[in-house]
Amino acid sequence: MSPRRGVAPLRRAAIVRATIRCLARDGYSGLTMRKVAREAKVSQGILHYYFADKRTILVAALETVAADLDRRVAAAQDRGPMDARARLLALVEACLRLAVEERAFWIVFVEFWGEMMHDRRLRTINAALYDRTRRLIGAVVAQGVRAGTFRRTDPLRAAAVILGLVDGVSLQLTFDPTAFRVAEATRFCGDAVLRYLTREAR
Repeated sequence: MSPRRGVAPLRRAAIVRATIRCLARDGYSGLTMRKVAREAKVSQGILHYYFADKRTILVAALETVAADLDRRVAAAQDRGPMDARARLLALVEACLRLAVEERAFWIVFVEFWGEMMHDRRLRTINAALYDRTRRLIGAVVAQGVRAGTFRRTDPLRAAAVILGLVDGVSLQLTFDPTAFRVAEATRFCGDAVLRYLTREAR
């Protein structure tokens, strides 16, 4: 018998959250459906109703952490001014804070990337996620170019540079939170992004 309609989304979300905790603790190589079921406090039968195997639950975990990051970025941007400069700085800070406040979320990305190198379907999913993210950042860059805040540049190329910087520093914070404080990392990345977008191209 399938779960009741009202219960199903909540139970599925709880299973995915349990998977994120398992991935953070044991990695993908140590992930088993039995461990996830135990962590989520459901039977393996219920678990398999929602997810066929480890791959499908890994994808669900990635989608969940990506959606959570999107919400954090949107909330940070909504709290401040709507100009492009402020929106980009809010994005940088939200991403870096996630690496410290929800370390398990970045570990999901790392585990997914490791598996993606050997799975074309996972690479396709990751490529779509990064394409969407570059377009979102690119839209903010384009806003700044139109307003005269940023130099004329290809918004998607600029977005790829910004995303590379933020990803790299976020990973350092995930691996070693003592490398620098979030405020320091945010200031460094923000300054680097603004210098890149306002200097004249050579």
